[in-house]
Amino acid sequence: MLILGLAALILVADQLTKRAAIVRLDAIHPVVVIPDFFHLVLVMNPGVAFGIFAGVPPRWRWIVTLFSLTALALLASLAFRVLPRGSLVARIAIGLVFGGAAGNLLDRWRFGAVVDFIDIFWRNYHWPAFNVADSAITVGVCLLAAELAFGRDPVPPRDSADA
Repeated sequence: MLILGLAALILVADQLTKRAAIVRLDAIHPVVVIPDFFHLVLVMNPGVAFGIFAGVPPRWRWIVTLFSLTALALLASLAFRVLPRGSLVARIAIGLVFGGAAGNLLDRWRFGAVVDFIDIFWRNYHWPAFNVADSAITVGVCLLAAELAFGRDPVPPRDSADA
């Protein structure tokens, strides 16, 4: 229930912020939040994370969606097979990733691209524009990695008497 609830919360927050971005922002005139660091600007990203595959011709964009669905299925398989069953961190992580993935997949279905609007940069370093879904996916994947690296061992250790 926690996984579905968190995924739904992320999906709703993502779609509401993207709707506000579509209504209030454009690609030419960024809204300055913190000068020389944080702007809001509308970017329609037809590629995957960080604009990778953005140059793929429109008739081949279904491959990007297939790639996203495949990555999500592999992550789900890993999460449900490897992570400890009762781990709160794992459940939160899965909820974040699934909610974010659902938000971006919904964008692809509706617009043929993902709506990005958060623009972070410092001096000559410019991070690709992102959104709430991307943030949730990133935090979720980091939590999953931490759980796999530092969490309880999902397989009980073998007793030396069993050898």
